[in-house]
Amino acid sequence: MDLSYTEEQNLLRDSLQRFVENNYDISERNKLTGSEDGFSRDYWKQYAELGWLAMPFAEDDGGIGGTPVDTQVMMEEFGKGLIVEPFLASIVMAGTALSEAGNAEQKAQYITGLIDGSLIGTVAITEPDTHQEFHRIGLSATKTDAGYELSGNKSVVISAAAADFIIVAARTSGTDSDQSGISFFIVPGDAKGLTRKDFPTVDGLRASELAFDQVQVAAEQLLGSEGEGYPLLQKIVNRTILALSAEAVGAMEVLYKDTIDYTKQREQFDHPLSDFQVLKHRMTEMFVEYSLAKSLTLKATMLETQGSDETQQTIHALKYLIGKTSRFVAQNAVQLHGGMGMTEELRVAHYFKRLTMIDAMFGNTDYHLERFVA
Repeated sequence: MDLSYTEEQNLLRDSLQRFVENNYDISERNKLTGSEDGFSRDYWKQYAELGWLAMPFAEDDGGIGGTPVDTQVMMEEFGKGLIVEPFLASIVMAGTALSEAGNAEQKAQYITGLIDGSLIGTVAITEPDTHQEFHRIGLSATKTDAGYELSGNKSVVISAAAADFIIVAARTSGTDSDQSGISFFIVPGDAKGLTRKDFPTVDGLRASELAFDQVQVAAEQLLGSEGEGYPLLQKIVNRTILALSAEAVGAMEVLYKDTIDYTKQREQFDHPLSDFQVLKHRMTEMFVEYSLAKSLTLKATMLETQGSDETQQTIHALKYLIGKTSRFVAQNAVQLHGGMGMTEELRVAHYFKRLTMIDAMFGNTDYHLERFVA
């Protein structure tokens, strides 16, 4: 398996690196996370103008026709910059749902808006009692003369406050533990009967608790076939895990490089910290762990692109490794920076928080280790 990037992917990576270097120091990020939207809509427009929002979509849908590997390249660079714009929720999650299950009318209406940046979407899957079993959907969708009526709750829906529409996983039949009977619906962000409780996450981003009280949706808002949404749910979760893993790899690269630079400058007993053998060993371990995570992320992404039978098991292994590795790299980065490693002014602490959140999202290390073994 060839794990090297193509020339086009290297050019894409270089353009993303320039954007991050020019626009995303930690003080700028802190300003954005403290703003009303929690991100920059001007930057979001730039993403659209540069074609980044069109990258994952097929040419027939108005996109550039990029592969999941292209998305992995982008997410890795976003991870290096701690980007706060809703690329994960809107392009990876909502974009995957629409690309995989949308009909021609739905694609024309929503994907076009995602690509030009005029629409922001997200996906609501998890519920308060999901316990990482994503098929445990309790939110009900009852058929009516006009379409469907949605009632129930969704938990920790990322970027919901900024979303113009929310793709909601609901149950149209069966019990809340069945894989069958799951359907997806496109719900306007301002739908009558939908209430949000927005909150900041520990890493400075935004999420929401959603309550659906007899929310009416038209039959045309059903995404895919009724009751057959489990494969789509699995596809969304897998693509999200791959994107989060690539983001974590980018964040870990910054942490180990920042730590090496800091230990070269900080002196103890008239010697730079980098001269001490025990610290050299520790930073070497950080690099090795980062390299393993990067390699497995690319392998899993390529297997998913090829539709390999090994994909699901490899993704479980990847999410486990990302959680384990990111904790090791982040904790060592903070420790080797000393007390200043946890200050808001130093970016190390912000990467630590983001990696902690990535480990918790869409199944933590324990969950994915169990699934890998099973």
